This record gives sequence, structure tokens and C-alpha cells, in this order.
Amino acid sequence: MLNSFRFRSAQTVTVLAVTQLIGWGTTFDMLGVMGRVVAPALGLANEVVFAGLTIMMMVSAIVGPATGRWLGRYGAARVLSAASLTFALGLLLLAAANGIVLYASAWVVIGIGGAFGLSAPAYTAVVEREGENGKRVIAILMLFTGLSSAIFWPILSLLNETLGWRLTFLVCAALQFFVCLPLHLFALPKPIVTQIAGGAADIAPVPLTAAARRKAFLLIAAATTISTFITFGISPSLLEIFRQSGASPAFALQLGSARGVLGISARFLDMLLGRRGNPMLSAAMGIGLMMVSFLIMLVASPSAPLLVTFVLLYGFGAGVMTVARALLPLALFSPAEYGLQSARLSLPQNLANAIAPVIFTAILDRAGTGPALIACAVLAALALILVLMLMAMVRGAHASQQPSAVAS
Repeated sequence: MLNSFRFRSAQTVTVLAVTQLIGWGTTFDMLGVMGRVVAPALGLANEVVFAGLTIMMMVSAIVGPATGRWLGRYGAARVLSAASLTFALGLLLLAAANGIVLYASAWVVIGIGGAFGLSAPAYTAVVEREGENGKRVIAILMLFTGLSSAIFWPILSLLNETLGWRLTFLVCAALQFFVCLPLHLFALPKPIVTQIAGGAADIAPVPLTAAARRKAFLLIAAATTISTFITFGISPSLLEIFRQSGASPAFALQLGSARGVLGISARFLDMLLGRRGNPMLSAAMGIGLMMVSFLIMLVASPSAPLLVTFVLLYGFGAGVMTVARALLPLALFSPAEYGLQSARLSLPQNLANAIAPVIFTAILDRAGTGPALIACAVLAALALILVLMLMAMVRGAHASQQPSAVAS
């Protein structure tokens, strides 16, 4: 029985790791290599081409709540299959683009695919097949998907040099249609949550009233949106922050690379903790580490040891928070609700992802590193307060349940 369960988990991770790597690598990460190749070919400015990512995030945010309803109605496998088809169509449009209209239209289609197929729907597929035990499997999956750019940037670069950018996009579309679609349709194990609907799958891990559930959702939404606003906002500007703090271009690049490795290490730690991990405690720790990193940069004099300390604290904290964002809905709501609540949370998070880089870049360029770091520290402190309020609410809910359990 145990071997069968482990095989199901391994099968789920393998299928979703492959499809999520391809999903992220051929869409969100793709412009890192292809953006400055496509721009001159279409006669567009670089910033216009990279605005495709903003379109993608905005559309994904708008479609996110509807995706949650479809996940509950049709199941994750069908929604993920629709994502593969939608991504393939969007990539075909990119391959055929001859100007800004078709280019922007392609990113609208890719944004719809992102709502159907990236992150929340994949995590929902895990929860459907693992129930409350899905925490460790999600952490393992995130460990793989964190490598999408490292894997796909060299592949895309080689394809572009060999085939040109249009045929590269056709290859990406083919990967979606001939690899991801069959895997989603035929290779995922059967879900267990739908088989036990009305039973354990509908039991929330925290006994909350309807009003408390709404408040808990708002606290999760606010805390995770603020944290993703910080990480997505500061990420494109990290090298400039290091440069303004006295780092040489080579040292700044080394620090930026180390931040990525630390993020993966934090995901690996969550994978080891598995079901023993507490997403709320992880969220508090991750946000706390980020806040401390910003404060240290503000109060200490710029130096190489200071920048290394900042990268250690910020990189690990951001990595921990990335996993916590995915797992927080599972800590408060039942497995059967996970897809709906995660998709609803994707609306504010994706909107934050879309606007954060623009806002932080403007602050950094016009006011400098200090005000940018102050903004990050204040936002991190606010997010930490919200997580602590959520933890207090959960403790109160458990405490109120204990007297009734003793009385019975």
C-alpha cells in the first residue's frame, strides 16, 4: 500500500514537473532570451516587447477567479489540458507576429493559458491526488519549477541560433501540444479528493466560522499579495541596488546568482519538512527575514560583507515565502476547496506581479536605493503583521474548539 502511494506521488511529481518546467520556460521565462531578438525583428522597442509579460500577468489575474470555479467543476487535469492547448495557440500567434497587434494578442492568449496552467492549477492537481498530504509534494514540485529559467534559457538560445526565433516559438508550441497535453490527459493518476467528496476532503484543518473564513482569506490575500509585490518588484532591480551600494558589475552578478540558489535551497528545506512544516510559521519566518535584510541595508554602511548578508537573508526569506504562498490555503481550507481559494488568491497576486517592477524601478531611478529599501521594509512589516494576525486567529479557533471537545 505504501509503495503504491509513493508511486502515485512520484508519478504526479514527474508529470507536473515536466509540464510546469515547459509551461514556465516557454512563456514567462522565454523573453529573458528571446525578447531582445524579437524586438528589432518586429520593429518594436525592447520595453514594448517585455510588456508582453505585463499583459500575461494582467490577463491571468482577471481569468484567475473563473479558473477556480472550473477547477472545482471539471478537475485540474482538464483545466491543465486546456492550458496546454491555449499556450500552443498563443505561441503559434507569436511565431506569426508581424507587428504590435498580433504580438499583444499572442500574450493575451498566453495570459489565459497562464491562469489555466501555471502554479495554482498544478498545485490543485497535487492536492486532488494527495489531500492534506500534498504539502511535501508541492514543495518538491516547486523545487523543480524554480529551475525553469536555468534549464530553458540555454535551450531557447540554442534553438534561436539554429532555427531562428519564429521556428523556436513553433518548437515551444509543439512541446505544449505533443508533450504537455498528453501528459495532462493521460499520465496523471486518478484524483482521490473527488472520490471521497463529502468526507475528509471537505473537512477544513481549522474550524472557522463563515465570518472568520472570510477574514482569514482576506488576511492571506493581503499578506501574500504584499510579499509577491516585494519580490517581483525588487527582483529586476537587484543588480542596480547592488551597483548603487558599491558592488562591481561582476560581484553584483555573483550576488544575484547566489540569491537564486538560496531560493532553491529554501524550497528544498520545505520539501524535507513535508507535512511537519507549518505554512503560517514559514510565512512569518520568510517575511521576517526579508524585513531584517532591508533594515540591515538601511542602517549599515555599504560593504561587501553587508551585501553578502543581505543576499543570504533576503534570498532565503523570499524562497521560504514562495513555498508558503502556495501552501497557506491548504493550511486553512479543505483539500476540496484548495483549487477555488488558490485561484481566487491569484487575482491580487498576479496584479501585484504585473505592476510591481514598474513601481520599484521608478522609485529606484528617481529616488535611489534608500527610499526603495524603506518601501520594501515597510511593506514587509505590514505583511508580517497580517500573518501574525492570521496565526492568532487560528490559535483562537483551536482554543475555542477544545472546551467543546472536552465536554463531549
